[in-house]
Amino acid sequence: MKAILTVIGKDNVGIIAGVSQELSELEINILDVSQTIMDGYFTMMMMLDISTTTKAFDEIKRRLAKKGEALNVKINIQREEIFNSMHKL
Repeated sequence: MKAILTVIGKDNVGIIAGVSQELSELEINILDVSQTIMDGYFTMMMMLDISTTTKAFDEIKRRLAKKGEALNVKINIQREEIFNSMHKL
């Protein structure tokens, strides 16, 4: 099963490291990543494989939101099928 993760906020040191570390602890693999900094704002989108984790999706969501607070960014995760349904024309 795949999920889409987005990270948005003011750029600061350690965002990628912090998000990657949390995903590693959750046993979630990063399949693809795109990130950029525009006028001091950091944005990142990741495609994740969540089939390897033993954690419930609600716990994953909660832990990533908490990590986002610690990093001063907004982290959102959605299952791939929900993301695709929301963005389909």
